[in-house]
Amino acid sequence: MAPQQRDRANFRHFACLPCHDGPVGADDETELGRAVERVAAQLRRSRRVLFITGAGLSADSGMPTYRGVGGIYDRGLTEEGIPIEEAVSGPMMARRPEVCWKYIHEIARVSRGAGPNRGHEVIALLERHLGEVWVLTQNVDGLHRRAGSTRIIDIHGDVSQLLCTVCSWRRSVTDYGELAPLPRCPDCDAVVRPDVVLFGEMLPVGKLALLRRELARGFDAVFSVGTSSLFPYIAEPVVAASRAGIFTVEVNPETTVVSPFVEVALRTGAARALDAVMQRFLA
Repeated sequence: MAPQQRDRANFRHFACLPCHDGPVGADDETELGRAVERVAAQLRRSRRVLFITGAGLSADSGMPTYRGVGGIYDRGLTEEGIPIEEAVSGPMMARRPEVCWKYIHEIARVSRGAGPNRGHEVIALLERHLGEVWVLTQNVDGLHRRAGSTRIIDIHGDVSQLLCTVCSWRRSVTDYGELAPLPRCPDCDAVVRPDVVLFGEMLPVGKLALLRRELARGFDAVFSVGTSSLFPYIAEPVVAASRAGIFTVEVNPETTVVSPFVEVALRTGAARALDAVMQRFLA
């Protein structure tokens, strides 16, 4: 990438104000086909691409979304009379870990058996054709890694990794069904927890630094796939790319806070949209 392109894509903090009249939307078959061709053509000209992914991508693997239609966080209060965000939080893990683990197990049960879908596979396959493909994912399911992606910033962690809250014990697991309702460390008997960012906890400093480094290097295209983009660190790269003249795409059946900033919006499921893009890219 030329130095001036890197400078254009050196993303900074910003105020979220619309920078153009909105995206080219695509929700019927004819418009979708034209939009997919446009996206595929841009990918052929790209060397560095960033995919920002959320629960909507893994929904095509049978995983529950967290917000939006049918989201598990849209059902009201838990049995304890508190929001799910409070139940699955850092303070709750410290104060009442049995409550936190109750809902961690519940989420794990509805997610059991899920594997990478075509959307994950397409993102991984693009690594063979482009210079660098980076994934910034909010998902903790590890499906990008299982699909074969190698440049992953799993900003919220990986649920398959367990760690002790007191000592250095760590373990990888594939199925929470083998765990006790309140798992404890075999070395010191302290409570064990997933190596993920619970609500109310800070993001990992190292992963934030990696994200900033790669954003500073610049991208030729930025995709937002299956995410409501409610967190600033998820929305900012899209809006900043749009302001810098970088090609931006949103793949989401619903509109989101980043919708006014993207050049192309594919209003369909993630796996379907990415598969269509890959077919046109290889044609």
